[in-house]
Amino acid sequence: MKKSDLKFMPAFFDRYINLVPENETLLEGLERTKNIFAEFETVLEEYQDFRYEKGKWSPKDILQHIIDTERIQAYRALVFSRNDAKILPGYEENLYARNTNASDRTIADLLEEYKIVRESSIFLFKNFSEEMVQREGACFGVKMTSLALGFVLIGHPLHHLNILKERYFKE
Repeated sequence: MKKSDLKFMPAFFDRYINLVPENETLLEGLERTKNIFAEFETVLEEYQDFRYEKGKWSPKDILQHIIDTERIQAYRALVFSRNDAKILPGYEENLYARNTNASDRTIADLLEEYKIVRESSIFLFKNFSEEMVQREGACFGVKMTSLALGFVLIGHPLHHLNILKERYFKE
């Protein structure tokens, strides 16, 4: 399924979905972005504890945030796909970031976890039927589909990779 198969574009999440190429299928995009940080491992290690401004996340914090978000969005997609009508809560990303041990981890460890979590997401979406992936639900009042959440999983790491390139990695 492609972005053109989305019934509607969910508010707020469109900024991630719009980073996905139009002609890329969901599974192609999930596979493509599974190793998106691999070519930047050396520079991630070099800047692993760098913060471009007081109170901003380090690259380690960003990677942990991407991992946490992957798990949360995949769970949401699972809930919607199973036709569970409960409205899911949002989550406070800064609260999560303050309560990790990302600073004690290595970049290699974080990248390995990201890859494993992404593999799990790929299996999840690979085994959704077309009907399941189009089922709708709501997260903190935002209506969306499992398919939209799948495209968020592709675009969200791209968004943060762009931030890392712009604000962290020195040329």
